[in-house]
Amino acid sequence: MILELPLVESLTVEFKSDRKRLPDRDLVESVICLANAEGGQLWLGVEDDGTPTGLHAERLELTGLAGLIAARTSPSLAVNFKAVIVDEVRVACIFVPKAHGEVATTSGTYLRRRIKADGQPECVAMLPHDRASRISSFGLMDASAQIVAGASLSDLDPLERERLRQSVQQYGGDRVLLELDDEALDGALGLTSRLSDGSRAPTLAGLLLIGRETALNELVPTHEFAFQVLAREAVTFNEFRRFPLLKALDWLETNFRPYNPEREIQVDLFRVPVPKVDFGAFREAVANALVHRDYHRLGAVHVRMDDDGLTISNPGGLVDGVTLANLLTTEPRPRNRALADAMKRIGLVERSGRGVDKIYRGLLRFGRSEPDYRRTDSTNVVLRLDTRDGDEAFLKRVIEEEGRRGGELPIDSLIALAALRGMKRMTTEELALHIQREAAQAKRTLEALVEAGLAQAHGTARGRTYTLAAGLYRAEGDKAAYTRQMGFSGLQQEQMVLSYVQQHGSVRRAEVAELCRLTSLQAKNLLKRLRESGQLLQRGERRAAYYVPNDEATSL
Repeated sequence: MILELPLVESLTVEFKSDRKRLPDRDLVESVICLANAEGGQLWLGVEDDGTPTGLHAERLELTGLAGLIAARTSPSLAVNFKAVIVDEVRVACIFVPKAHGEVATTSGTYLRRRIKADGQPECVAMLPHDRASRISSFGLMDASAQIVAGASLSDLDPLERERLRQSVQQYGGDRVLLELDDEALDGALGLTSRLSDGSRAPTLAGLLLIGRETALNELVPTHEFAFQVLAREAVTFNEFRRFPLLKALDWLETNFRPYNPEREIQVDLFRVPVPKVDFGAFREAVANALVHRDYHRLGAVHVRMDDDGLTISNPGGLVDGVTLANLLTTEPRPRNRALADAMKRIGLVERSGRGVDKIYRGLLRFGRSEPDYRRTDSTNVVLRLDTRDGDEAFLKRVIEEEGRRGGELPIDSLIALAALRGMKRMTTEELALHIQREAAQAKRTLEALVEAGLAQAHGTARGRTYTLAAGLYRAEGDKAAYTRQMGFSGLQQEQMVLSYVQQHGSVRRAEVAELCRLTSLQAKNLLKRLRESGQLLQRGERRAAYYVPNDEATSL
Protein backbone atom coordinates (compact mmCIF):
# COMPACT_ATOMS: atom_id res chain seq x y z
CA MET A 1 0.00 0.00 0.00
CA ILE A 2 1.39 3.38 -1.06
CA LEU A 3 0.73 6.09 1.51
CA GLU A 4 0.71 9.79 0.73
CA LEU A 5 0.93 12.48 3.38
CA PRO A 6 -2.37 14.45 3.43
CA LEU A 7 -2.07 18.16 2.75
CA VAL A 8 -3.96 19.35 5.84
CA GLU A 9 -5.44 18.08 9.08
CA SER A 10 -9.09 17.03 9.15
CA LEU A 11 -11.55 15.17 11.35
CA THR A 12 -9.71 11.94 10.50
CA VAL A 13 -6.15 13.23 10.03
CA GLU A 14 -3.88 14.50 12.84
CA PHE A 15 -0.28 15.75 12.57
CA LYS A 16 2.08 15.54 15.56
CA SER A 17 5.65 16.83 15.70
CA ASP A 18 8.25 14.41 17.12
CA ARG A 19 11.36 16.59 16.90
CA LYS A 20 11.51 16.90 20.72
CA ARG A 21 10.07 13.39 21.18
CA LEU A 22 6.35 13.69 21.69
CA PRO A 23 5.53 12.60 25.27
CA ASP A 24 3.87 9.19 25.45
CA ARG A 25 0.88 10.71 27.25
CA ASP A 26 0.27 13.23 24.44
CA LEU A 27 0.62 10.48 21.85
CA VAL A 28 -1.94 8.25 23.57
CA GLU A 29 -4.36 11.15 24.04
CA SER A 30 -4.12 11.98 20.33
CA VAL A 31 -4.94 8.36 19.50
CA ILE A 32 -8.05 8.17 21.74
CA CYS A 33 -9.16 11.56 20.40
CA LEU A 34 -9.37 10.06 16.91
CA ALA A 35 -10.81 6.76 18.15
CA ASN A 36 -13.70 8.53 19.91
CA ALA A 37 -14.65 10.28 16.65
CA GLU A 38 -14.40 8.53 13.28
CA GLY A 39 -10.96 7.00 13.63
CA GLY A 40 -8.31 7.98 11.10
CA GLN A 41 -4.58 8.53 10.66
CA LEU A 42 -2.14 10.01 13.17
CA TRP A 43 1.00 11.19 11.35
CA LEU A 44 3.89 11.24 13.82
CA GLY A 45 6.86 13.37 12.79
CA VAL A 46 4.82 15.97 10.90
CA GLU A 47 4.33 19.62 11.95
CA ASP A 48 0.87 21.22 12.25
CA ASP A 49 1.32 22.91 8.87
CA GLY A 50 1.95 19.55 7.18
CA THR A 51 5.75 19.83 6.95
CA PRO A 52 7.45 16.46 7.57
CA THR A 53 10.33 16.89 10.04
CA GLY A 54 10.89 13.24 10.95
CA LEU A 55 10.77 10.96 13.94
CA HIS A 56 12.89 11.47 17.03
CA ALA A 57 16.04 9.32 17.13
CA GLU A 58 14.57 7.19 19.93
CA ARG A 59 11.51 6.36 17.82
CA LEU A 60 13.07 5.63 14.44
CA GLU A 61 12.43 1.89 14.73
CA LEU A 62 8.89 2.37 16.18
CA THR A 63 9.62 -0.47 18.60
CA GLY A 64 6.81 -1.16 21.05
CA LEU A 65 4.55 1.59 19.71
CA ALA A 66 1.44 -0.59 19.35
CA GLY A 67 2.06 -2.16 22.76
CA LEU A 68 2.43 1.24 24.40
CA ILE A 69 -0.94 2.42 23.04
CA ALA A 70 -2.71 -0.83 23.96
CA ALA A 71 -1.30 -0.71 27.50
CA ARG A 72 -2.32 2.90 28.13
CA THR A 73 -5.87 2.83 26.75
CA SER A 74 -9.01 1.42 28.34
CA PRO A 75 -10.40 -0.67 26.83
CA SER A 76 -7.15 -1.55 25.06
CA LEU A 77 -7.02 -0.07 21.59
CA ALA A 78 -5.30 -2.02 18.82
CA VAL A 79 -3.60 0.18 16.21
CA ASN A 80 -1.54 -0.50 13.13
CA PHE A 81 1.29 1.67 11.87
CA LYS A 82 3.61 2.07 8.92
CA ALA A 83 6.92 3.88 8.51
CA VAL A 84 6.90 6.26 5.54
CA ILE A 85 9.69 8.25 3.89
CA VAL A 86 8.44 11.75 3.00
CA ASP A 87 10.80 14.40 1.62
CA GLU A 88 13.74 12.22 2.64
CA VAL A 89 12.71 12.03 6.31
CA ARG A 90 11.18 9.09 8.15
CA VAL A 91 7.70 9.59 9.63
CA ALA A 92 5.09 7.16 10.95
CA CYS A 93 1.43 6.81 10.02
CA ILE A 94 -0.60 5.28 12.87
CA PHE A 95 -3.93 3.83 11.74
CA VAL A 96 -6.51 4.40 14.48
CA PRO A 97 -9.79 2.42 14.32
CA LYS A 98 -13.12 3.98 15.26
CA ALA A 99 -13.99 2.87 18.78
CA HIS A 100 -17.36 1.15 19.05
CA GLY A 101 -18.19 2.66 22.38
CA GLU A 102 -15.88 4.99 24.27
CA VAL A 103 -12.19 4.67 25.00
CA ALA A 104 -10.07 6.51 27.59
CA THR A 105 -6.50 6.66 28.72
CA THR A 106 -5.72 4.46 31.70
CA SER A 107 -5.46 7.66 33.75
CA GLY A 108 -9.15 8.35 33.03
CA THR A 109 -8.94 10.99 30.28
CA TYR A 110 -11.76 11.00 27.71
CA LEU A 111 -11.21 13.06 24.55
CA ARG A 112 -12.95 13.36 21.19
CA ARG A 113 -12.10 15.07 17.93
CA ARG A 114 -14.41 17.65 16.40
CA ILE A 115 -14.43 20.37 13.75
CA LYS A 116 -14.49 23.97 14.99
CA ALA A 117 -16.59 26.73 13.45
CA ASP A 118 -13.60 27.83 11.34
CA GLY A 119 -13.30 24.35 9.83
CA GLN A 120 -10.18 23.37 11.79
CA PRO A 121 -10.08 20.16 13.87
CA GLU A 122 -9.46 20.08 17.60
CA CYS A 123 -9.44 17.62 20.49
CA VAL A 124 -11.81 18.41 23.37
CA ALA A 125 -12.86 16.71 26.56
CA MET A 126 -15.74 14.23 26.36
CA LEU A 127 -18.26 15.50 28.89
CA PRO A 128 -20.77 13.10 30.50
CA HIS A 129 -23.53 13.97 28.00
CA ASP A 130 -21.06 13.46 25.10
CA ARG A 131 -20.23 10.01 26.42
CA ALA A 132 -23.89 9.10 26.88
CA SER A 133 -24.68 10.38 23.39
CA ARG A 134 -21.91 8.27 21.86
CA ILE A 135 -23.03 5.14 23.68
CA SER A 136 -26.61 5.58 22.47
CA SER A 137 -25.45 6.18 18.88
CA PHE A 138 -23.92 2.69 18.92
CA GLY A 139 -27.11 1.17 20.29
CA LEU A 140 -25.37 0.27 23.55
CA MET A 141 -27.85 2.25 25.67
CA ASP A 142 -31.45 3.32 25.13
CA ALA A 143 -31.89 6.69 26.82
CA SER A 144 -35.64 6.67 26.17
CA ALA A 145 -36.06 3.51 28.29
CA GLN A 146 -34.29 5.02 31.31
CA ILE A 147 -36.17 6.43 34.31
CA VAL A 148 -35.81 10.22 34.45
CA ALA A 149 -34.24 11.35 37.71
CA GLY A 150 -36.69 13.36 39.81
CA ALA A 151 -39.76 12.34 37.78
CA SER A 152 -42.89 10.91 39.39
CA LEU A 153 -46.18 9.49 38.14
CA SER A 154 -47.82 12.86 38.82
CA ASP A 155 -45.70 14.27 35.95
CA LEU A 156 -47.77 12.21 33.46
CA ASP A 157 -50.78 14.05 32.02
CA PRO A 158 -54.13 12.15 31.90
CA LEU A 159 -55.22 14.34 28.98
CA GLU A 160 -52.17 13.29 26.96
CA ARG A 161 -52.82 9.64 27.81
CA GLU A 162 -56.33 10.09 26.38
CA ARG A 163 -54.79 11.71 23.29
CA LEU A 164 -52.62 8.60 22.97
CA ARG A 165 -55.69 6.32 22.99
CA GLN A 166 -57.40 8.48 20.38
CA SER A 167 -54.25 8.34 18.22
CA VAL A 168 -54.30 4.54 18.35
CA GLN A 169 -57.82 4.62 16.92
CA GLN A 170 -57.13 7.39 14.40
CA TYR A 171 -53.92 5.97 12.94
CA GLY A 172 -54.73 2.26 13.12
CA GLY A 173 -52.34 1.36 15.92
CA ASP A 174 -52.29 -1.75 18.08
CA ARG A 175 -55.90 -1.97 19.27
CA VAL A 176 -54.92 -4.24 22.16
CA LEU A 177 -53.69 -1.06 23.84
CA LEU A 178 -57.25 0.27 24.01
CA GLU A 179 -58.26 -2.57 26.32
CA LEU A 180 -55.64 -1.76 28.98
CA ASP A 181 -56.06 0.41 32.06
CA ASP A 182 -53.71 3.33 32.64
CA GLU A 183 -51.04 1.44 34.57
CA ALA A 184 -51.01 -1.50 32.15
CA LEU A 185 -50.95 0.86 29.15
CA ASP A 186 -47.97 2.76 30.54
CA GLY A 187 -46.13 -0.49 31.23
CA ALA A 188 -46.93 -2.02 27.82
CA LEU A 189 -45.54 1.01 25.96
CA GLY A 190 -42.53 1.45 28.25
CA LEU A 191 -43.78 4.81 29.50
CA THR A 192 -42.98 3.78 33.06
CA SER A 193 -40.47 1.38 34.58
CA ARG A 194 -40.29 -0.33 37.96
CA LEU A 195 -37.97 0.92 40.68
CA SER A 196 -36.11 -1.31 43.13
CA ASP A 197 -38.84 -0.83 45.75
CA GLY A 198 -41.53 -2.07 43.36
CA SER A 199 -43.05 1.34 42.59
CA ARG A 200 -43.11 2.75 39.07
CA ALA A 201 -41.64 5.98 37.69
CA PRO A 202 -41.76 7.66 34.24
CA THR A 203 -39.15 6.89 31.64
CA LEU A 204 -37.89 9.46 29.14
CA ALA A 205 -40.26 7.92 26.56
CA GLY A 206 -43.14 8.36 29.01
CA LEU A 207 -42.41 12.03 29.66
CA LEU A 208 -41.91 12.72 25.96
CA LEU A 209 -45.22 11.10 24.98
CA ILE A 210 -47.60 11.94 27.81
CA GLY A 211 -45.67 14.18 30.20
CA ARG A 212 -46.95 17.50 31.48
CA GLU A 213 -45.38 20.51 29.80
CA THR A 214 -44.07 21.83 33.09
CA ALA A 215 -42.35 18.50 33.76
CA LEU A 216 -40.81 18.46 30.28
CA ASN A 217 -39.47 21.99 30.72
CA GLU A 218 -37.88 21.07 34.03
CA LEU A 219 -36.75 17.48 33.52
CA VAL A 220 -36.06 17.22 29.76
CA PRO A 221 -34.46 20.57 28.82
CA THR A 222 -33.12 19.16 25.55
CA HIS A 223 -36.64 18.66 24.15
CA GLU A 224 -37.71 21.51 21.87
CA PHE A 225 -39.08 21.91 18.36
CA ALA A 226 -39.76 24.82 16.04
CA PHE A 227 -41.97 25.55 13.04
CA GLN A 228 -40.77 28.33 10.78
CA VAL A 229 -42.06 29.76 7.51
CA LEU A 230 -39.89 32.04 5.39
CA ALA A 231 -41.32 33.72 2.27
CA ARG A 232 -38.89 35.74 0.16
CA GLU A 233 -36.49 35.80 3.14
CA ALA A 234 -39.18 37.35 5.37
CA VAL A 235 -40.22 35.37 8.46
CA THR A 236 -43.99 34.85 8.44
CA PHE A 237 -44.16 32.20 11.18
CA ASN A 238 -41.58 31.36 13.85
CA GLU A 239 -42.70 29.47 16.96
CA PHE A 240 -40.75 27.28 19.41
CA ARG A 241 -42.59 24.79 21.63
CA ARG A 242 -41.91 22.03 24.20
CA PHE A 243 -45.16 20.06 23.90
CA PRO A 244 -45.27 16.28 24.48
CA LEU A 245 -44.78 14.48 21.18
CA LEU A 246 -48.37 13.55 20.32
CA LYS A 247 -49.52 17.10 20.94
CA ALA A 248 -46.45 18.33 19.06
CA LEU A 249 -47.38 16.36 15.94
CA ASP A 250 -50.97 17.65 16.07
CA TRP A 251 -49.74 21.22 16.53
CA LEU A 252 -47.23 20.98 13.68
CA GLU A 253 -49.77 19.45 11.27
CA THR A 254 -52.39 22.08 12.17
CA ASN A 255 -49.98 24.95 11.58
CA PHE A 256 -48.56 23.36 8.43
CA ARG A 257 -51.89 22.87 6.65
CA PRO A 258 -52.39 26.54 5.59
CA TYR A 259 -48.97 26.42 3.89
CA ASN A 260 -49.67 23.15 2.10
CA PRO A 261 -52.29 23.88 -0.57
CA GLU A 262 -53.44 21.13 -2.88
CA ARG A 263 -55.17 20.92 -6.23
CA GLU A 264 -57.07 18.07 -7.83
CA ILE A 265 -56.55 16.31 -11.13
CA GLN A 266 -58.91 13.99 -12.99
CA VAL A 267 -57.72 10.43 -13.54
CA ASP A 268 -60.42 8.44 -15.33
CA LEU A 269 -63.47 8.67 -13.03
CA PHE A 270 -61.53 9.77 -9.96
CA ARG A 271 -60.29 13.10 -8.69
CA VAL A 272 -56.81 12.81 -7.18
CA PRO A 273 -55.45 15.47 -4.79
CA VAL A 274 -51.95 16.82 -5.51
CA PRO A 275 -50.60 18.53 -2.35
CA LYS A 276 -47.51 20.68 -2.13
CA VAL A 277 -46.14 18.12 0.37
CA ASP A 278 -47.63 14.67 0.79
CA PHE A 279 -49.05 14.59 4.33
CA GLY A 280 -47.99 10.99 4.93
CA ALA A 281 -44.39 11.87 4.05
CA PHE A 282 -44.58 15.02 6.19
CA ARG A 283 -45.85 13.15 9.24
CA GLU A 284 -43.28 10.38 8.85
CA ALA A 285 -40.38 12.82 8.41
CA VAL A 286 -41.38 14.98 11.39
CA ALA A 287 -42.06 11.96 13.61
CA ASN A 288 -38.67 10.48 12.66
CA ALA A 289 -36.94 13.73 13.60
CA LEU A 290 -38.67 13.86 17.00
CA VAL A 291 -38.22 10.15 17.77
CA HIS A 292 -34.63 9.65 16.57
CA ARG A 293 -33.07 12.90 17.74
CA ASP A 294 -30.31 12.79 20.33
CA TYR A 295 -31.90 13.78 23.64
CA HIS A 296 -28.46 14.19 25.22
CA ARG A 297 -27.82 17.26 23.03
CA LEU A 298 -29.28 20.73 23.33
CA GLY A 299 -30.97 21.98 20.18
CA ALA A 300 -34.39 22.05 18.59
CA VAL A 301 -35.98 19.93 15.90
CA HIS A 302 -36.59 22.44 13.10
CA VAL A 303 -39.41 22.23 10.56
CA ARG A 304 -38.73 25.06 8.13
CA MET A 305 -40.74 25.98 5.02
CA ASP A 306 -39.25 28.41 2.49
CA ASP A 307 -39.59 29.28 -1.17
CA ASP A 308 -37.39 26.36 -2.27
CA GLY A 309 -38.72 23.51 -0.15
CA LEU A 310 -39.35 22.02 3.27
CA THR A 311 -36.38 21.30 5.56
CA ILE A 312 -36.63 19.08 8.64
CA SER A 313 -33.56 18.79 10.87
CA ASN A 314 -32.79 17.26 14.25
CA PRO A 315 -29.79 17.21 16.61
CA GLY A 316 -27.72 14.03 16.51
CA GLY A 317 -26.20 12.51 13.38
CA LEU A 318 -27.04 9.13 11.89
CA VAL A 319 -26.54 6.22 14.28
CA ASP A 320 -23.59 3.88 13.83
CA GLY A 321 -24.02 1.62 10.80
CA VAL A 322 -26.40 3.97 8.98
CA THR A 323 -24.94 6.12 6.19
CA LEU A 324 -26.30 8.11 3.29
CA ALA A 325 -25.16 5.23 1.05
CA ASN A 326 -27.33 2.60 2.80
CA LEU A 327 -30.21 4.69 4.15
CA LEU A 328 -32.73 2.85 1.94
CA THR A 329 -31.56 -0.69 2.60
CA THR A 330 -30.06 -0.95 6.10
CA GLU A 331 -32.00 -2.57 8.90
CA PRO A 332 -33.71 -0.10 11.28
CA ARG A 333 -31.36 1.08 14.06
CA PRO A 334 -33.34 3.48 16.27
CA ARG A 335 -31.34 5.61 18.68
CA ASN A 336 -34.29 5.69 21.11
CA ARG A 337 -35.67 2.18 20.74
CA ALA A 338 -38.33 2.31 23.48
CA LEU A 339 -39.72 5.58 22.13
CA ALA A 340 -39.65 4.30 18.53
CA ASP A 341 -41.43 1.08 19.48
CA ALA A 342 -44.13 3.01 21.34
CA MET A 343 -44.72 5.30 18.34
CA LYS A 344 -45.02 2.27 16.05
CA ARG A 345 -47.59 0.60 18.29
CA ILE A 346 -49.56 3.84 18.45
CA GLY A 347 -49.52 3.89 14.64
CA LEU A 348 -47.78 7.23 14.15
CA VAL A 349 -44.75 5.88 12.28
CA GLU A 350 -44.25 3.10 9.79
CA ARG A 351 -44.55 -0.18 11.74
CA SER A 352 -42.17 -2.03 9.42
CA GLY A 353 -39.40 0.42 10.31
CA ARG A 354 -39.14 1.50 6.66
CA GLY A 355 -40.36 5.06 7.15
CA VAL A 356 -37.73 6.34 4.73
CA ASP A 357 -39.52 4.45 1.93
CA LYS A 358 -42.74 6.28 2.82
CA ILE A 359 -40.96 9.64 2.57
CA TYR A 360 -39.48 8.71 -0.81
CA ARG A 361 -42.85 7.50 -2.10
CA GLY A 362 -44.56 10.71 -0.94
CA LEU A 363 -42.30 12.72 -3.25
CA LEU A 364 -41.49 10.48 -6.20
CA ARG A 365 -45.10 9.44 -6.91
CA PHE A 366 -45.90 13.06 -7.77
CA GLY A 367 -42.94 13.43 -10.11
CA ARG A 368 -40.82 15.40 -7.63
CA SER A 369 -37.13 14.80 -6.93
CA GLU A 370 -35.80 12.42 -4.28
CA PRO A 371 -35.57 13.44 -0.60
CA ASP A 372 -32.26 15.21 -0.08
CA TYR A 373 -30.16 14.19 2.94
CA ARG A 374 -26.86 15.60 1.64
CA ARG A 375 -26.53 18.26 4.36
CA THR A 376 -26.53 15.59 7.08
CA ASP A 377 -23.34 15.49 9.17
CA SER A 378 -22.07 13.93 12.40
CA THR A 379 -24.13 16.28 14.59
CA ASN A 380 -27.37 16.81 12.65
CA VAL A 381 -29.68 14.92 10.31
CA VAL A 382 -31.01 17.32 7.68
CA LEU A 383 -33.77 16.32 5.26
CA ARG A 384 -34.98 18.56 2.44
CA LEU A 385 -38.22 17.83 0.60
CA ASP A 386 -39.00 19.18 -2.88
CA THR A 387 -42.15 21.35 -2.90
CA ARG A 388 -42.26 22.27 -6.57
CA ASP A 389 -45.47 21.64 -8.50
CA GLY A 390 -46.14 17.96 -9.03
CA ASP A 391 -46.00 16.49 -12.53
CA GLU A 392 -49.63 15.71 -13.34
CA ALA A 393 -48.91 13.69 -16.46
CA PHE A 394 -46.38 11.55 -14.63
CA LEU A 395 -48.76 11.02 -11.69
CA LYS A 396 -51.55 9.95 -14.05
CA ARG A 397 -49.29 7.37 -15.68
CA VAL A 398 -48.20 6.04 -12.27
CA ILE A 399 -51.82 5.76 -11.10
CA GLU A 400 -52.75 3.93 -14.31
CA GLU A 401 -49.91 1.47 -13.81
CA GLU A 402 -50.83 0.94 -10.15
CA GLY A 403 -54.41 0.30 -11.23
CA ARG A 404 -53.22 -2.28 -13.74
CA ARG A 405 -51.04 -3.97 -11.11
CA GLY A 406 -53.65 -3.74 -8.39
CA GLY A 407 -51.13 -2.22 -5.98
CA GLU A 408 -48.44 0.41 -5.50
CA LEU A 409 -45.34 0.57 -7.67
CA PRO A 410 -42.28 -0.76 -5.78
CA ILE A 411 -40.16 2.01 -4.28
CA ASP A 412 -37.19 0.92 -6.43
CA SER A 413 -39.31 1.46 -9.55
CA LEU A 414 -40.29 4.97 -8.46
CA ILE A 415 -36.66 5.81 -7.74
CA ALA A 416 -35.68 4.45 -11.17
CA LEU A 417 -38.32 6.54 -12.95
CA ALA A 418 -37.21 9.66 -11.06
CA ALA A 419 -33.57 8.96 -11.94
CA LEU A 420 -34.45 8.45 -15.62
CA ARG A 421 -36.33 11.76 -15.62
CA GLY A 422 -33.28 13.51 -14.21
CA MET A 423 -30.43 11.73 -16.01
CA LYS A 424 -32.36 11.06 -19.24
CA ARG A 425 -30.34 7.89 -19.94
CA MET A 426 -28.73 5.49 -17.49
CA THR A 427 -27.15 2.08 -17.00
CA THR A 428 -27.91 -0.58 -14.40
CA GLU A 429 -24.73 0.37 -12.50
CA GLU A 430 -25.89 3.98 -12.25
CA LEU A 431 -29.32 2.97 -10.97
CA ALA A 432 -27.72 0.62 -8.42
CA LEU A 433 -26.23 3.68 -6.71
CA HIS A 434 -29.64 5.34 -6.53
CA ILE A 435 -31.53 2.37 -5.07
CA GLN A 436 -28.52 1.35 -2.93
CA ARG A 437 -28.64 -2.25 -4.12
CA GLU A 438 -26.54 -4.52 -6.30
CA ALA A 439 -26.50 -4.11 -10.08
CA ALA A 440 -28.50 -7.33 -10.58
CA GLN A 441 -31.43 -5.90 -8.62
CA ALA A 442 -31.16 -2.63 -10.56
CA LYS A 443 -31.33 -4.58 -13.83
CA ARG A 444 -34.44 -6.47 -12.69
CA THR A 445 -36.08 -3.16 -11.74
CA LEU A 446 -35.31 -1.57 -15.11
CA GLU A 447 -36.39 -4.60 -17.12
CA ALA A 448 -39.67 -4.71 -15.18
CA LEU A 449 -40.26 -1.07 -16.16
CA VAL A 450 -39.53 -1.97 -19.78
CA GLU A 451 -42.11 -4.75 -19.66
CA ALA A 452 -44.62 -2.33 -18.11
CA GLY A 453 -44.05 0.14 -20.95
CA LEU A 454 -42.62 2.81 -18.63
CA ALA A 455 -39.03 2.55 -19.83
CA GLN A 456 -37.22 1.61 -23.02
CA ALA A 457 -33.98 -0.36 -23.37
CA HIS A 458 -31.22 0.35 -25.89
CA GLY A 459 -28.37 -1.94 -26.82
CA THR A 460 -27.48 -5.34 -25.41
CA ALA A 461 -25.28 -6.93 -22.75
CA ARG A 462 -22.87 -4.57 -21.00
CA GLY A 463 -23.67 -1.68 -23.33
CA ARG A 464 -27.40 -1.72 -22.50
CA THR A 465 -28.85 1.63 -21.42
CA TYR A 466 -32.36 2.79 -20.53
CA THR A 467 -34.54 5.84 -21.11
CA LEU A 468 -38.11 6.73 -20.24
CA ALA A 469 -40.62 5.22 -22.65
CA ALA A 470 -42.00 7.34 -25.49
CA GLY A 471 -45.43 7.28 -23.87
CA LEU A 472 -44.20 9.19 -20.83
CA TYR A 473 -42.61 11.87 -22.97
CA ARG A 474 -45.78 12.13 -25.08
CA ALA A 475 -47.88 12.38 -21.93
CA GLU A 476 -45.74 15.31 -20.83
CA GLY A 477 -46.01 16.93 -24.25
CA ASP A 478 -42.26 16.69 -24.87
CA LYS A 479 -41.89 14.54 -27.94
CA ALA A 480 -38.65 16.28 -28.94
CA ALA A 481 -37.03 15.16 -25.68
CA TYR A 482 -37.76 11.54 -26.51
CA THR A 483 -36.25 11.94 -29.95
CA ARG A 484 -33.11 13.49 -28.46
CA GLN A 485 -32.74 10.62 -26.00
CA MET A 486 -33.03 8.02 -28.74
CA GLY A 487 -29.95 9.53 -30.27
CA PHE A 488 -28.86 8.94 -33.85
CA SER A 489 -29.56 5.81 -35.85
CA GLY A 490 -26.77 3.36 -36.53
CA LEU A 491 -26.41 4.66 -40.10
CA GLN A 492 -26.10 8.25 -38.90
CA GLN A 493 -23.47 7.21 -36.38
CA GLU A 494 -21.46 5.44 -39.07
CA GLN A 495 -21.58 8.52 -41.30
CA MET A 496 -20.46 10.76 -38.44
CA VAL A 497 -17.44 8.50 -37.75
CA LEU A 498 -16.46 8.30 -41.43
CA SER A 499 -16.73 12.06 -41.76
CA TYR A 500 -14.56 12.52 -38.66
CA VAL A 501 -11.89 10.16 -40.06
CA GLN A 502 -11.83 11.99 -43.41
CA GLN A 503 -11.31 15.30 -41.63
CA HIS A 504 -8.75 14.18 -39.01
CA GLY A 505 -7.08 11.17 -40.62
CA SER A 506 -7.81 8.70 -37.81
CA VAL A 507 -10.09 8.01 -34.88
CA ARG A 508 -9.88 6.14 -31.57
CA ARG A 509 -12.59 4.35 -29.63
CA ALA A 510 -12.79 7.08 -26.96
CA GLU A 511 -13.29 9.71 -29.64
CA VAL A 512 -16.12 7.68 -31.19
CA ALA A 513 -17.81 7.29 -27.80
CA GLU A 514 -17.66 11.05 -27.23
CA LEU A 515 -18.71 11.92 -30.80
CA CYS A 516 -21.77 9.67 -30.88
CA ARG A 517 -22.55 9.69 -27.14
CA LEU A 518 -22.03 5.96 -26.81
CA THR A 519 -20.59 3.71 -24.13
CA SER A 520 -17.11 2.31 -24.71
CA LEU A 521 -18.56 -1.08 -25.67
CA GLN A 522 -21.05 0.47 -28.11
CA ALA A 523 -18.24 2.49 -29.70
CA LYS A 524 -16.19 -0.71 -30.03
CA ASN A 525 -19.07 -2.48 -31.80
CA LEU A 526 -19.60 0.48 -34.16
CA LEU A 527 -15.91 0.50 -35.15
CA LYS A 528 -16.04 -3.28 -35.60
CA ARG A 529 -18.92 -2.92 -38.09
CA LEU A 530 -17.04 -0.27 -40.06
CA ARG A 531 -13.89 -2.40 -40.11
CA GLU A 532 -15.71 -5.55 -41.20
CA SER A 533 -17.51 -3.64 -43.94
CA GLY A 534 -14.11 -2.49 -45.23
CA GLN A 535 -14.72 1.20 -44.67
CA LEU A 536 -12.02 1.55 -41.98
CA LEU A 537 -8.68 -0.12 -41.36
CA GLN A 538 -7.36 -0.86 -37.89
CA ARG A 539 -3.85 0.10 -36.88
CA GLY A 540 -2.35 -1.04 -33.58
CA GLU A 541 -3.79 -3.39 -31.00
CA ARG A 542 -5.92 -3.09 -27.87
CA ARG A 543 -5.53 0.29 -26.14
CA ALA A 544 -3.15 1.51 -28.83
CA ALA A 545 -5.63 0.74 -31.62
CA TYR A 546 -6.79 3.50 -33.93
CA TYR A 547 -8.65 3.51 -37.25
CA VAL A 548 -7.87 5.11 -40.60
CA PRO A 549 -9.82 5.38 -43.88
CA ASN A 550 -9.71 2.49 -46.31
CA ASP A 551 -8.77 4.45 -49.43
CA GLU A 552 -9.82 1.61 -51.73
CA ALA A 553 -13.30 1.46 -50.21
CA THR A 554 -13.53 5.24 -50.34
CA SER A 555 -12.60 5.35 -54.02
CA LEU A 556 -15.31 2.81 -54.85
